[in-house]
Amino acid sequence: MAEASGAAWAAFLRELYGLAPRGIQPGLERMRAALSRLGDPQRSFDVVHIAGTNGKGSVAAMVAAGISDPGVGRFTSPHLHCLTERFVVGGEPVSRDALIALWADVKARIADVPLTFFETITVLAFVLFERRRVRIAVLETGLGGRLDSTNVSERKLVTCITRVALDHQAWLGDDLVGIAAEKAGILAAEVPCVLAPQVPAVDAEISRIADGLGVSISRPRVAGPSSALNVSEGSRASGPLRLRLAGQHQRDNAGVAVAVLWALERRGVPIDLSAALLAGWPGRLEGLGAEPRVLLDIAHNPNAADALAAHLQEQAFERRVLVFGAMRDKDWARMLATLRPLFDQVILTRAPMSRAEEPARMAAAGERVEPRVTVALAAATEWAGPAGLVVVAGSAFVVAEARAHLLGVETDPPIAF
Repeated sequence: MAEASGAAWAAFLRELYGLAPRGIQPGLERMRAALSRLGDPQRSFDVVHIAGTNGKGSVAAMVAAGISDPGVGRFTSPHLHCLTERFVVGGEPVSRDALIALWADVKARIADVPLTFFETITVLAFVLFERRRVRIAVLETGLGGRLDSTNVSERKLVTCITRVALDHQAWLGDDLVGIAAEKAGILAAEVPCVLAPQVPAVDAEISRIADGLGVSISRPRVAGPSSALNVSEGSRASGPLRLRLAGQHQRDNAGVAVAVLWALERRGVPIDLSAALLAGWPGRLEGLGAEPRVLLDIAHNPNAADALAAHLQEQAFERRVLVFGAMRDKDWARMLATLRPLFDQVILTRAPMSRAEEPARMAAAGERVEPRVTVALAAATEWAGPAGLVVVAGSAFVVAEARAHLLGVETDPPIAF
């Protein structure tokens, strides 16, 4: 993560981050125009396409790890520490030098297309995968599905939709069925789809759209503890598998990943289920340290906060302290209403970016406000004591800063929008 000079990498990030003020502009026309200028690299590889509200990254990590082929690419978002984390080929993130060189090569050819930041990095991922001769790309949608920039992929082998919940309402709306329809926009005619457990209305809407496209839906079942998880689909069963990721919700994600891999196997793709479920995904119920224990969980929307709360109810500690920061466009009030009763102390903080909500606005009476994440983390650690638990949650950016501080990880500046 350090081969490019700091100045060269900073200049590269400034160029890409300079696209951030274009915001989010759902639609596929710009992507198709840019990719056409580059020879349509998206036509060079097969695709596993993943949509949903929560769990997409975890499923992507497990699926990519479970494909026994070195020609596997993975494109996910957001990153925790470095932009290179989003671009993985053969199990390794692309180097900084490779990204800088790739951008220098393509930017003039797409300069007249007003791409957003996310569209630009999606284009870079597709060109990278073509040049690295990726055979199967595991793609996570950025927002929604139907109009997401990843949805220009043309060679889908299987799709999957993880848990659908309310998030990104400014772009997707407040209607859960409407959001489900947007997510189901990744479905392709006669391409199988794996569906995570959903509320009945969401399941019915996705099923309706699938029926119209001749898409068969798989709904895997999971049983047993994470140390000996069993996944079944129809008459097929996995046998006991050890799941590395913690939480009940990750058991459901593991079921999706296994069913996706089975669908790939039916297409002749070699798979390894044990390797899949041993995949890690940083910042998702990730425990660090011992005295006190620090638990990092992005939990950036109400559904994710519910999953975190369910996990915490199974944990016993003398003292529990929450370090929480969120973006202004998130339903932080609902998240805090879920989490507050589970903690002895709450400290509000913020990531150093314009989208971050002010801690004082989120704080209830008697709660501490520490605008700097590292200061909030130090205060929480001291208050929790050796036998306590510190949980950092509410935003990927807050978790990233806390994790970088605890592990001494080099971190890119956050995207400025």
